[in-house]
Amino acid sequence: MLTVPPDFADGFTEPDERRWITDLPDLAARCLRRWDLTVDGDPRHGYVAIVVPVRRADGTPAVLKLPWPHEEAEHEARTLSLWDGDGAVRLLAHEPADWSMLLERLDPDTSLLDVPVAEAIDVVAGLARRLDRPAPADLRHVAATAARWANELAASDSAVPRELVDQAAAYCRELGPKAGNRLVNEDLHYANVLRGDREPWLVIDPKPISGDPEFGALALIWNRIDDPRARLDAVAAAMDLDHDLARRWSFVRAVETWVDEDSERARTVALALAE
Repeated sequence: MLTVPPDFADGFTEPDERRWITDLPDLAARCLRRWDLTVDGDPRHGYVAIVVPVRRADGTPAVLKLPWPHEEAEHEARTLSLWDGDGAVRLLAHEPADWSMLLERLDPDTSLLDVPVAEAIDVVAGLARRLDRPAPADLRHVAATAARWANELAASDSAVPRELVDQAAAYCRELGPKAGNRLVNEDLHYANVLRGDREPWLVIDPKPISGDPEFGALALIWNRIDDPRARLDAVAAAMDLDHDLARRWSFVRAVETWVDEDSERARTVALALAE
């Protein structure tokens, strides 16, 4: 029987979220039966998913991932299927009805956080080139997200300087309608690239969206943060991004997060990338 870590469960407070937490042990048990798995270690978790080390009937190590059903995770399994293990963790099985995934097991204790940042950026850039492809037509699109943010920012009342909020809203209105249609992982950062056996490094936990590749740059700028401007320069050069477009989308995302969460790292990046 899965024991849900209290620090994970405590992050879910709404009634539907609490029901999901309560049902997690039964969901895990159903998945173990469905795919003939045995538990092989203690569960780990991030903010919105729990991951259980397991072994398949033939002894192959794997992990069972059980994400909270939410918009950003809706197409995770589909994206991993499209990538088919080429630069990313391999999807072994998936049940759309409950969002459960059986994944290749990687080393959860070794990520790109453990290598110098310049080397890490080069690794991510190489993986991103391999994972780049047209987005499925029905994937959520940056244009819709930008339109929503423009309205929310215009109506917001926060401690964020008004000139920054207005500039972010203006960028949303300008950039959203002409955004591209590439498959963008908006959460491709250093902790989401783990050591593998069949490849040195593999991407995990994609948050797919259709749009400009530059929309995803922020994840590499505000993680392991030092000088946001210098990091932007390095990321844009390594990933062959349009530098100004990467700056503007990163500024938008930083301001939106600052308004929504009063995040210190979002504040730091927003102020550094403002013009």
